[in-house]
Amino acid sequence: MDTPDESTDLVRWLAEPDLQRPTIICAFSGWNDAGDAASQSAQTMIEHWNAMPIGELDPELFTDFATIRPHVRLDDEQHRRIVWPTAGVWSASLPGTDVIIVLGPEPSLRWRLYTDQIIGIAEKFGATMAITMGALLADVPHTRPAQLLITSSDPGLTERYSLEPSTYEGPTGIVGVLSTAFGNAGIPCVSLWAAVPNYANALPSPPATLALLERACQLVGSPRPTSSLSGQVGEYVASVDALVESNDLEDYVARLEDALGESPAEPDPSELVEEVERFLRDHDGDS
Repeated sequence: MDTPDESTDLVRWLAEPDLQRPTIICAFSGWNDAGDAASQSAQTMIEHWNAMPIGELDPELFTDFATIRPHVRLDDEQHRRIVWPTAGVWSASLPGTDVIIVLGPEPSLRWRLYTDQIIGIAEKFGATMAITMGALLADVPHTRPAQLLITSSDPGLTERYSLEPSTYEGPTGIVGVLSTAFGNAGIPCVSLWAAVPNYANALPSPPATLALLERACQLVGSPRPTSSLSGQVGEYVASVDALVESNDLEDYVARLEDALGESPAEPDPSELVEEVERFLRDHDGDS
């Protein structure tokens, strides 16, 4: 079997809509997705914007199926089928803007070829901006609004949106690789990272999901989709409160609250940068 080169199109196209200067939004489950925040944000966009599936990326070359396993499903007639961990591509036309959404598991293999496929999708439809979304575990309390780090290496976007320039050096995930690849391809890219409390790492985080969703929608110029996520925030806080109490973490959470001071809604960007860098370095080598 021949090995595909960088020019090979491995996307199975389902439709080819006429999009005008779309923004491409990318999120991946796995290492970059603490609290399922990034993947759930993208999924919410897909559902509430009635996004149309336009393609899917063949997982065979990019996935270690012993790590990211396919699932067995039964249809209405109890026939078995295998659902493979495929990255999907959707599009939606919103008032004043078009978007492309890429959502799937972080690839295990051949990242350069995988990244070429995503860049090819953006170039195929003439994308003028890219947004990557991720979430990390950090020393933040669940009792305060979810903190968001927004960076870009593009001078125009940095100035336009008053963003933090990206100066990180060290290990990275597919989000970091893809953000750099967009820039190299001449597609300005914004990277969004939501902070999730490290002591609640096993719980999906609606606050972090909402923070990503709201900022991404601001960047594309579209209102945030209404969803049930807002109603889930109270349940999340109550669940984490119970977890904190059962594990005697009250003093730890209080120290985190004190560290934020009196303006928790306006975190120091440099502190979030340090959290992201520490997360990436501490998880170097993790699957």
